[in-house]
Amino acid sequence: MDTTTPPTIQDDYLMYRDGDGRQQIVNLSSGQPKLTVGRSANSDIVLGWDQEVSRLHAQLEKIAADWVLVDDGISRNGTFVNGKRLSGRRRLSDGDTVLIGSTSLTYKCGRATASKPTRIAEAFAAPPSLSETQRSVLNALCRPQKLAGPYAAPASNQQIADELYLSVDAVKTHLRTLFHKFRVEDLPQNQKRAKLVERAFQLGLVSERSL
Repeated sequence: MDTTTPPTIQDDYLMYRDGDGRQQIVNLSSGQPKLTVGRSANSDIVLGWDQEVSRLHAQLEKIAADWVLVDDGISRNGTFVNGKRLSGRRRLSDGDTVLIGSTSLTYKCGRATASKPTRIAEAFAAPPSLSETQRSVLNALCRPQKLAGPYAAPASNQQIADELYLSVDAVKTHLRTLFHKFRVEDLPQNQKRAKLVERAFQLGLVSERSL
């Protein structure tokens, strides 16, 4: 499925990062009432790089004006919405985080006028303990999401250093600690920062309001 067409403000869409760390957008307002998600190249939304994703993992189905996520046990590792394992069907709400394999997808509803931050179930992940400086570095890393929109790349080491009056080496040290605490240190180098931003939002440690 073509993920390159930017959605309008009234469109529903899914946003995620591919195996190379590049942000992808799936416009759900293109007219297809059903979409498959999986590792197979025949899927409508292909997550082929993620070995934790089943060949046919889940489905998205348009019902009236809403999108419903479906996993009837066809996936080996399951599908999670806001940290809770999906069993059967669930209507998606604006801002929901869908975890398929190790890939995090964010659902945005163009019809939504307001949305509340979503809590992540404690059984899925507990927010790590952060020092004041680590929290400041994390906020600075995520700040482009508020200033330049959801498609913005995370802040660079130099940008973080300039904002917090730290040395670049100090920023690198704090980021290495954050990579470890958020369990992303084993990812390829070009994916760590983006995944750290995703985890921070998922766990409620960072929000657009707090930035």
